Amino acid sequence: MPVAPGPSRTSPTAGVSGGDAAAGPAGLSDALTRELAADVAGRVRALMPRALEDLAELVALPSVFDPKTGPSADCVRAADLVAAALRDAGLPDVRLVETPDGSTSVIGHRPAAESGPTVLLYAHYDVQPPGDDTRWDSPPFALTERDGRWYGRGAADCKGNLLAHLTALRAVGDAPAVGIKVIVEGSEEQGTGGLERFVEQHPDVLAADTIVICDSGNVAVGVPTMTTALRGMVSAVVRVTTGTSGMHSGTFGGATPDALLALVAMLATLHNEAGDVTITGLANGGVWDGEAYPEQQLRADAHVLPGVDLLGSGTVADQLWARPALTVIGVEAPPLTGAPSAVQPHAAVRLNLRVPPGVDPEAAFELLAAHLRAAAPWHAEVEVELEGFGAPFRASTEGTGYQAMAAAMALAYGRPVTTAGQGGAIPLCNTFAQTYPDAEIMLIGVAEPACLMHAPNESVAPSEIEQIALAEALFLLGYPTSRGARP
Repeated sequence: MPVAPGPSRTSPTAGVSGGDAAAGPAGLSDALTRELAADVAGRVRALMPRALEDLAELVALPSVFDPKTGPSADCVRAADLVAAALRDAGLPDVRLVETPDGSTSVIGHRPAAESGPTVLLYAHYDVQPPGDDTRWDSPPFALTERDGRWYGRGAADCKGNLLAHLTALRAVGDAPAVGIKVIVEGSEEQGTGGLERFVEQHPDVLAADTIVICDSGNVAVGVPTMTTALRGMVSAVVRVTTGTSGMHSGTFGGATPDALLALVAMLATLHNEAGDVTITGLANGGVWDGEAYPEQQLRADAHVLPGVDLLGSGTVADQLWARPALTVIGVEAPPLTGAPSAVQPHAAVRLNLRVPPGVDPEAAFELLAAHLRAAAPWHAEVEVELEGFGAPFRASTEGTGYQAMAAAMALAYGRPVTTAGQGGAIPLCNTFAQTYPDAEIMLIGVAEPACLMHAPNESVAPSEIEQIALAEALFLLGYPTSRGARP
């Protein structure tokens, strides 16, 4: 059924309860007692009906940014709605800014008290296109409850994360001593780099001591997870040419070189029998030292058919977060319907190469291109075009901010924090790291594998919005204030 205002459907927050007023967990300031934490948990829970009402209003806006035409009317309405919500959440300075790709970002700010540090909170309001509406079990732009989850495009990525920010800010009011900045991007899904270039051109606007990027998530519902590594990305198009015209396969097949067969042979050299990537010169022996990913869990999360082997010689976590991965995401060849009986003179594929932290994506592209040219049979002509790339990222886990967030998440969830990687690149992380080298960058979020981000039937567990909001509220209240101030 469509979402309507009403009581929160989430489970009670498990990690915080009333009791003695002992100091909070290690990593949080002594000012954050368990009694105060329990009070904040109650406030967050009471705010959930409003959060879900706001999420329904945001999901109803198809805020898909098109860099060719600029912000749509729905993008404009979404930006205005976000700005109004930030003002309502207590940020006195809220403004809309146009970034170099034509998109609109929303920036909110409340200065620190005296010499306190500043925390920057990030999310984005733009979403992926819904794709084929017939593959959705409910309308993609109508937030719908089903089996305890909330379905709709952007429910998890990233409007659910935005609601976690808003709920945390509403819960803490003006109590935190830290300065708070909020940046909500309008074109993250398109990868057009508008906010990255804005940061480079206006570094003072978003300067902060700690940056919380809420565009990630947990390894499972109820398991607090901090993402510490992001794989980088290379997008390349490979074109193979063997002739100037398609030729009748009955008359010329057998002697005439087939471009599609040549391309298939080249692609076959990119993996070994176990499924490991075998690009010449590209290291492929990384080991993940954080949270394990059980094979059966991956099979369920990735919808792998029974009896089909998983890929690679490492563990699932190694393959996902510490080693390169290569995927064919598009093929240019005659479709089955109407295909002529002809030897093909041209064929092309789009390849998506993911690389772990420590690997230069531009260098990885050069290795990929050299490998494919060397593997081409029959002296076929090969063109390898770089379409785009994003650098990998590794977060520091040693700083004051990280320790405070880990403690806040553990308190909110009632269990220790674990760490995981993420396959998706977030180029903004590297822009922040280069622009603010002394800032701590942390990645958290409301997503988990069942969310199906970027796919039909995207959804979010309301309990994740509640617990991430609580963790963030506890973090803002308990963040040690001994660090230097930001403007």
